[in-house]
Amino acid sequence: MKSVLAVIGPRDAGPGEREEMLRRAHALLEQAGAEGIDRIDVPGRGSGDDGEGAMRGGVEPLIPALQSGSLFGGRRGVLVVDAHQLLKAEAEVAAELIEHLDDTAVVCFVADGSIPAPLGRSVKASGETVTVKKMRERDAAGWLVEAARSRGLRVDAEASSMLLQRFGTDTAALGQALDQLAAIDGPITAEEVAGRFRNRPDEPMWHYSDAVAAGKTGEALRRLADFLTHGHPLQLLAFMESDLKRRSMAAAAPDVETFAGWVGAKPDHYPVQKAWRSRNAVSEDHLRRALDALARADLQIKTAPEVIHRLTLERLTVALSRWYGGPGRRRAG
Repeated sequence: MKSVLAVIGPRDAGPGEREEMLRRAHALLEQAGAEGIDRIDVPGRGSGDDGEGAMRGGVEPLIPALQSGSLFGGRRGVLVVDAHQLLKAEAEVAAELIEHLDDTAVVCFVADGSIPAPLGRSVKASGETVTVKKMRERDAAGWLVEAARSRGLRVDAEASSMLLQRFGTDTAALGQALDQLAAIDGPITAEEVAGRFRNRPDEPMWHYSDAVAAGKTGEALRRLADFLTHGHPLQLLAFMESDLKRRSMAAAAPDVETFAGWVGAKPDHYPVQKAWRSRNAVSEDHLRRALDALARADLQIKTAPEVIHRLTLERLTVALSRWYGGPGRRRAG
């Protein structure tokens, strides 16, 4: 196995994907013969964590980790988490370091989406890369079935659905929940799950927008409640505004290449393909109404008392579900 490894996940990786990315990274390092692993967590950009020279303080340990072999004769493992947050100068230093990496060390970069150039190019040219795909609820459902079976648990369909509502695609949390439920004698029911767990999953906002776009008002309201447990209303409004503007541009573009250029992405990028496929699903009138409703909700959230914020978003959700997925849809074609 090569000395330079990478695990690349989706750009908006959630808890389930991140757990899988780290699991894969540890497995790769162990397969490469690493005896002990030093973990380096790259700080967020703009963190103000200043170090010496080109490296911030949180990233500086990468230099001695890759320059110095193991003191005990084994192979040193270095795990660089959130490598997508490396600054350009840091990526350049890291690229130079791995070019001179010897057999006494093995490094694995874990990143959401991609690793900044030129490090990304160096890893692609001389390393081994594993990709972790976006985990969707159907993937988590399959994982849940296997995890319950491995624990010898009988989980009925309603209980499985309730677990997914409570924990989403966070497989680590799902596993912990199953461990707690293992104490129950007999089949695990939805009532047991609902009575024991009250949490809401912290998941990407596209779960909400997908429910709205499908016209599934009830599910969209549940997704809204999930989001508001962890996020701020203005985040959701900004996300939906971007989604609507992307839909509007897709409807106006003559071809997918032009549309991709307008949004500054590649034609094969998943969000571009997704918006392009649904470009004729909503009428221009309903798109205008939706954008106007978002603007009014934004003003309400910014000026009205917090006590009515949730009601404002619930009313907006009902309206958007009707305009996105209601009878005003145009035929795709």
